[in-house]
Amino acid sequence: MSATRDRILDAFESLLISQGPRAATLGAVAAAAGVSKGGLLYHFPSKAALAEGQRARLAALGSADVAAMRAAPEGATAAYLRGSMESGSPLDRAIVAAVRLSEEPGEATAVLDELRTGWYDALLEELGDPALAHVVQLIGDGMYYNAVTGIRDDTALADAHTVLARLRPGA
Repeated sequence: MSATRDRILDAFESLLISQGPRAATLGAVAAAAGVSKGGLLYHFPSKAALAEGQRARLAALGSADVAAMRAAPEGATAAYLRGSMESGSPLDRAIVAAVRLSEEPGEATAVLDELRTGWYDALLEELGDPALAHVVQLIGDGMYYNAVTGIRDDTALADAHTVLARLRPGA
């Protein structure tokens, strides 16, 4: 992906996050990216194309995150929970922007569903228990909510691991 294309998507995500989909007009995105409107239209001929580019970025970041979970030396569960406590990363920004886009009528949430399924599948592969994989995902959701809303919970990760150890004797 070109640097200009990335800069345009960064600007689009920033506007979505800070002001919502209605404020993320082509003109506003071009201005925020420091490109002419013609330059933006060269890369993204419409707002729908911008949204599709953002979803493609999220899909790529999500796939990389799932792959990193599966390859993590500490295991997928530990990597997922650790990642759930982070905010401000490119993946986090892409998720928040996609959620904001999903507020618009007609915007598909398929990429968010696919990401959630990828995380679940990686957890299930490691845990071997569908209910436990679902519960871990819900714990991660709560930890992520705290992270993105600025709620500090310094013991959440350790507490989650303590409870999971009780649920998985011998693991």
